[in-house]
Amino acid sequence: MTQKTRGGAFAALAVIVGLGVAGVGVSHYLHAAAPEPAARQATPPEPGVIRYPVHAPQLAMIKTATAQSAPLPVSDPLNGRLTYDDNVTARVSSPIAGRVLKIPVEIGDRVARGAVLLQIDAPDLAAADADLKKAQADERRKKLALDRAKTLLEHEVVPQKDAEAAQADYAQATAETRRAALRMKNLNASGSENGSFALRSPIAGVVADRHVSAGAELRPDLPDPLFIVTDPRHLWLVVDVPERAVARIHPGQGVSIETDAWPNVRFPAKVDRIGFALDPNTRRMGVRCIVDNADGKLHPEMFARVFFLADGERSAVPVPNTALVAEGVNTYVFVETEPGVFRKREVRLGQHGPEQSFIEGGVKPGERIVTEGALLLNAEVGSHAR
Repeated sequence: MTQKTRGGAFAALAVIVGLGVAGVGVSHYLHAAAPEPAARQATPPEPGVIRYPVHAPQLAMIKTATAQSAPLPVSDPLNGRLTYDDNVTARVSSPIAGRVLKIPVEIGDRVARGAVLLQIDAPDLAAADADLKKAQADERRKKLALDRAKTLLEHEVVPQKDAEAAQADYAQATAETRRAALRMKNLNASGSENGSFALRSPIAGVVADRHVSAGAELRPDLPDPLFIVTDPRHLWLVVDVPERAVARIHPGQGVSIETDAWPNVRFPAKVDRIGFALDPNTRRMGVRCIVDNADGKLHPEMFARVFFLADGERSAVPVPNTALVAEGVNTYVFVETEPGVFRKREVRLGQHGPEQSFIEGGVKPGERIVTEGALLLNAEVGSHAR
């Protein structure tokens, strides 16, 4: 053994002896210095998959939702407004001046056709009724005079001109009676002894609005109707469609609408009429849709988000844009395959909107999609890749 070899051996022996003096076993030193067996080393993470323990704090920042299928729209969601269906709506005003005596109905009451909406003290009605009775009496008198003139003419007691004059008088009396009767019909009244006029509903429906109070003085030329009576089962949806989307809309096309009053609930509608000319200021076309409101959940003057649907049976999964992760030309979402396990998956968009998009491929209905926290998960995937 050379001098250098003997020096190294003595140095190693000194280290071992020193460890023994310090209370550290030799076997422990050798075990710590030995490399860890391959079976005990951590396995590399699966690409595109993030796993969290059940109680990991990161899960508090992640929200998921179940994917649901919906018809694919042909354009971005548009703003619309629900209105009365004028085909089943009556705006009732008083055809005669007077003072309100009684209002037997309130907003929300259901009324039948011909039901009394209010009672009016109307002196003009008494005058119209008197005119009718006077005209009827004058007509009867002129009829007797005509019959008498015809009899005398047959016996050559009066000249022909007297019979012709009686005929003309009777014709005038008949016309006056017709005029007075039409006036009463226009007032929707059959006659009154005290000048009390009953304003009646021309249709059956619900009293949707009322602009009158007891004791008010009424005139036929008031700007607003006294009552609005409508059938709430039918509504119109009015939408201003941008010029670029007009070509993709046609009568009979399916429509889906959402309202703030009923979040995450979609109501069906159908395109009824499309305007003829664009608004020169907004460059938009007015479109009217018919909404079936049999369940009564929707009400006039509600605002709605409107989706014009593609023809056929094309469907997609709507998701908020916070669920999407864009990388170049590709789009991804994270799917929760089991509790705490999230898998990055490429998807195909059928429609991309400002707040919501529709996934046409890559996700199936019923899967759990991450709606908030997708960027956090994507950052974790990127850190694992490095």
